[in-house]
Amino acid sequence: MPRLADHEQRRRQITDAARRVIVDGGLEAVTFQTVAAAAGISVRLVQYYFGTKREFLLATHRSVMEAAGARFARRWADLGADVTPREAVRAVLTELLPLDQERREEAIVLGAFGWANVTGRGIAAEETFAAPRALITLVADQLRRARPAAASGDAELDAELVAMAVGGLAQGMLQGYGTAQSALALVDHLLDRLAVPKNFGG
Repeated sequence: MPRLADHEQRRRQITDAARRVIVDGGLEAVTFQTVAAAAGISVRLVQYYFGTKREFLLATHRSVMEAAGARFARRWADLGADVTPREAVRAVLTELLPLDQERREEAIVLGAFGWANVTGRGIAAEETFAAPRALITLVADQLRRARPAAASGDAELDAELVAMAVGGLAQGMLQGYGTAQSALALVDHLLDRLAVPKNFGG
């Protein structure tokens, strides 16, 4: 009987293949056949591990989020205990921008899932909302640290604005509108507009 590690490795092989198919052709290009071909395995094997297209789409979305989450965790740990709210928010937002190949592919895949929600195809919108909600909560917490006198509701609304803005920046970069330098400058400008001080307490 195959070991659990073998099963997990095979599932990762399939979700990695699905990710490549999405990057190359969008969500509509994903079928059992295209994923099997990209993974170098049989269609029957893909069906064995994921009985439906929806199952491996969900697994692919989850794998991308887990990879991004692990990267976020490493970046967060590197910031240290004395990180300022501005440094924390800027670091998180920077990780969402397609500044290298890994993040570019993540942005393409997540954008494809987002568009599928708009058109009513693919997986349900509710199943892709956990990460944006977590981002909004994290940013709101840091805004409250930076602006203790501000109302809690203002922090939540501003955090939603930040999440929407960085999502738009990421998609704009994918389309060739703006560079890494201009996107980072806009992130700093947004934090300035939200009165997030460069020096905590300053």
